[in-house]
Amino acid sequence: MDAAITYFDVHPLAALAAGLAALVAAALLSQWITNEVLLRAIRHGLSRMGLNQVSESLRPVSVRLARIVPAFIVYQGVQAVPHLPPAVMLVTRNVAAAFIILTVVMAIAAALTLVNTVYSRRPEAASRPIKGYLQVVKIILFVIATILILATLIDRSPLLLLSGMGAMAAILMLVFKDTILSLVASVQLTSNDMLRVGDWIEMPELNADGDVIDIALHTVKVQNWDKTITTIPTWKLINESFKNWRGMEESGGRRIMRALLIDQTSVRFLEPEERERMRRFALIDDYLESKQDELEAWNARMVEAGRDSVNARRVTNLGTFRAYVASYLKAHSGIHQGMTQMVRQLDPTPQGLPLEIYCFTATTSWVAYEGIQADIFDHLIAILPEFGLQLYQQPSGRDFVRLGAGPPREPAAT
Repeated sequence: MDAAITYFDVHPLAALAAGLAALVAAALLSQWITNEVLLRAIRHGLSRMGLNQVSESLRPVSVRLARIVPAFIVYQGVQAVPHLPPAVMLVTRNVAAAFIILTVVMAIAAALTLVNTVYSRRPEAASRPIKGYLQVVKIILFVIATILILATLIDRSPLLLLSGMGAMAAILMLVFKDTILSLVASVQLTSNDMLRVGDWIEMPELNADGDVIDIALHTVKVQNWDKTITTIPTWKLINESFKNWRGMEESGGRRIMRALLIDQTSVRFLEPEERERMRRFALIDDYLESKQDELEAWNARMVEAGRDSVNARRVTNLGTFRAYVASYLKAHSGIHQGMTQMVRQLDPTPQGLPLEIYCFTATTSWVAYEGIQADIFDHLIAILPEFGLQLYQQPSGRDFVRLGAGPPREPAAT
């Protein structure tokens, strides 16, 4: 022992090297013991309790916390290394302390991520996401950690750095402008229940039309129907308007609002024999019966008053067809009978008289909705000639050829 002490006293560099080697060996040994013995024992105990999922979820947090042990040993043990210059000792301790601060903050950030993962599995997570709030907490933690790490590295009090923050407030406000705006927008979106994960939203200005797949502090991700992803800044959802289709999906019905353009020259009165022939349509038999009684009563009053027969009222093919469409919708199994149904005429246009069908399907599924809508209009277009009506269609070159007139020609230049 005396020889060893004499040797290290005579050779201070050897003593320094031996001390540093012992310190590094102690740090590595502590890390191995923490990872391979302590953490493994904890995971084994959790697995025996049937908590394998909990063990895997906590792994990112435990791995980061395990790094504190060797850093703490370096922080404390560097003081025992002989012949180490005070400046080097101070720098080493400060770096170790800064590493401990960073590791603790990263472990807390991993824990917050775990909290969000667990919370996202709850039913209310879609309507009340907390990811944005957790990101704000992470930002605050990293800002505090940055101040503490800088104060530790320069060996000054954190209050000294904070005292100079007032002059940098304007710069920080500029740097974190989007973060502040996004935080306010996120609070408004969540508190007013304006947006949830899974909502179908439409924002044409930003080419967004699809399902919301993620709501974060700064951005909202929308998967469009063509499977592309549109990223929308959160604050834009407050500053600009967007359409949320959630109400339609929750109502259980999806609107059909489409018009048939009727050729107005095909609209006419029905002759008595035509009216009788229409009775073969079971859907309008009651309509024709009630309409006949109504018109006979009206016309009888006109005759008693000595009015001309031109004042008599008669059934039109368009009115009869409109009644048929209304009855057809009421009898259709794919139409929601608890919502508005209407067959109405719109203002005449150069392309014909629009007869609009306004109703709601009994499903909100896109594919089923399109199928129901197509079936309805297939039927109406096909049965339209039975009422003596025609659809308007822009004449094409084929129409002129069929009439033997040929396509119209431009007048010759003079």
